[in-house]
Amino acid sequence: MLRSAAGAGRLRRAASALLLRSPRLPARELSAPAQLYHKKVVDHYENPGNVGSLDTTSKNVGTGLVGAPACSDVMKLQIQVDEKGKIVDARFKTFGCGSAIAPSSLATEWVKGKTVEEALTIKNTDIAKELCLPPVKLHCSMLAEDAIKAALADYKLKQEPTKGEAEK
Repeated sequence: MLRSAAGAGRLRRAASALLLRSPRLPARELSAPAQLYHKKVVDHYENPGNVGSLDTTSKNVGTGLVGAPACSDVMKLQIQVDEKGKIVDARFKTFGCGSAIAPSSLATEWVKGKTVEEALTIKNTDIAKELCLPPVKLHCSMLAEDAIKAALADYKLKQEPTKGEAEK
């Protein structure tokens, strides 16, 4: 596992170069799998926003961890909410292909600045449309929506008074 975001970025760029700009194939002759990735997906893959983690023990941080057994994609998305209920930070870590990483990156960008209630309105169809995901990769946008909902549910659960607090 790479220890720095810069190292991870270099690795992603190198992988993208191999997939999308193979010296053996002119751009117009890319293989079918490489053609599935829209430039928006490639951009989020090569330059992901908000990679990392937040403090899971913090009461104002919600964590969503979701996965797709069919393709082995795993997505962790975290939100940090201020005292007014506004999402002030979001981070993600995703194990998967570019079509799984891109929705994670986009989701963290979209939830920032929204209230908890507004973030619940983000739908996988909006994510898929923004990234121009092909039908075979729609499950990746569904993972992103599920991760948002799971993070929000975790945050809401942490806001409920514990048994000891409720008795006071």
